[in-house]
Amino acid sequence: MIKIKLYFKYFSIQLKSIMQYKVSFLLSTIGQGLSTLFSFISMYFLFQRFGNIKGYSFNEVLLCFSGIFMSFSLAECFGRGFDNFSSIISNGEFDRIMTRPRNEIIQVLGTRMEFSRVGRMIQALIVFIYAINTCGVSWTVDKMFTLIFMVLAGTILFFSLFMIYAAFCFFTLEGLEFINIFTDGGREIAQYPLDIYQKWVLRVFTFFIPLAFVNYYPLLYIIGRNDNPTYMFSPIIAVAFVIPAYIFWKFGIKHYKSTGS
Repeated sequence: MIKIKLYFKYFSIQLKSIMQYKVSFLLSTIGQGLSTLFSFISMYFLFQRFGNIKGYSFNEVLLCFSGIFMSFSLAECFGRGFDNFSSIISNGEFDRIMTRPRNEIIQVLGTRMEFSRVGRMIQALIVFIYAINTCGVSWTVDKMFTLIFMVLAGTILFFSLFMIYAAFCFFTLEGLEFINIFTDGGREIAQYPLDIYQKWVLRVFTFFIPLAFVNYYPLLYIIGRNDNPTYMFSPIIAVAFVIPAYIFWKFGIKHYKSTGS
């Protein structure tokens, strides 16, 4: 309960801070929404030209597109403190965090929240609702549950990747850009069902980074390409990815050396 209160205190402070510059916030939010819009437009013209991709219709792929963008936007909005972690390490701020009798993850998350990502999330939500109504799926309780779990599990997965990115800073001081292959790159790849790529891509995002469990396998169940009920629960595997991410984070803390400042 104390952790939740502390987090919402940080949330309130960050929100009040950004509202001091309302025009800047509004323009940033619109800009984030437009970035998603351009991705949507490029996908639209792609399907206008080819009709379908490996049998997937435009509206079916929109479930992938909007779900992944919603997940990524939520993770970015509330997990961006991890992205700023290299500066927290280098300027000695993490020393102060470690001396406080509060959870270090909550404090790191409280250093930065990207509320402008709401623009991207709103855009994705509009596409999401449109896709639900036009994809031709006979919606049942289990399929609705699967769809919601796809978004929530995707958020946790991207959040876990941000945590891993931050944990590397304990050893390198600077964030390793290759992690962006799996965050920003994963977001771009997962706009489409993963079986449209070469098989090794599907294997990487199944056994190494479990993105397929929030993108590909539950989608097959929803659109009726596979009626295996285990696909409905596949996002649980993606949620479990937070465990090794947290272990790596705690491992990094044990090996943290103070800047001495």
